[in-house]
Amino acid sequence: MKIKMTIVALLATLNLWAVSIGDKPKEVSISGDNGGLVKDGTAWNSSMLKEKVYVMFYVDPDEKDTNEAFSQALKKKEYRKKGAYGSIAIINLAATWKPNFIIESILKSKQKEFADTIYVKDKNKVLVKEWNLADDASDILIFNKNGKLLFYKAGKMDKNDMQKAFQLIEENI
Repeated sequence: MKIKMTIVALLATLNLWAVSIGDKPKEVSISGDNGGLVKDGTAWNSSMLKEKVYVMFYVDPDEKDTNEAFSQALKKKEYRKKGAYGSIAIINLAATWKPNFIIESILKSKQKEFADTIYVKDKNKVLVKEWNLADDASDILIFNKNGKLLFYKAGKMDKNDMQKAFQLIEENI
């Protein structure tokens, strides 16, 4: 009986750090040696997830094409023209064998090309550790205007996932 209680308590404790649908994740900052904004190196803080519906891509560079179909469909929706919408791409630099300086160079050009998207470097798997996001993967998260998590998918999104994501965005925009 004591073993069962210990396991339940341990699982409950571990789950405190996981992101949960309907909840606002614990506040996290990515700065300094852990990374930061691509545009100027300043800190990114999850408290910025407010006043807009945000779609966040948390991606291992080796998995950058996993959700390309969703990314392209998202662009076609032109949500920025419809209301308070934002997008964030956080790159899990610690998840790849590729040298950071190469990825950072690519990110700088992407930031120029897609100036409305917030690009963030996560050099030490901060969101894997703090929010329990999938590592070595392509994670998609959608937040409402109050910073509450509406949707989370680790791995490749299928048509049903995409349909649900678009519905949630449109209902909350």
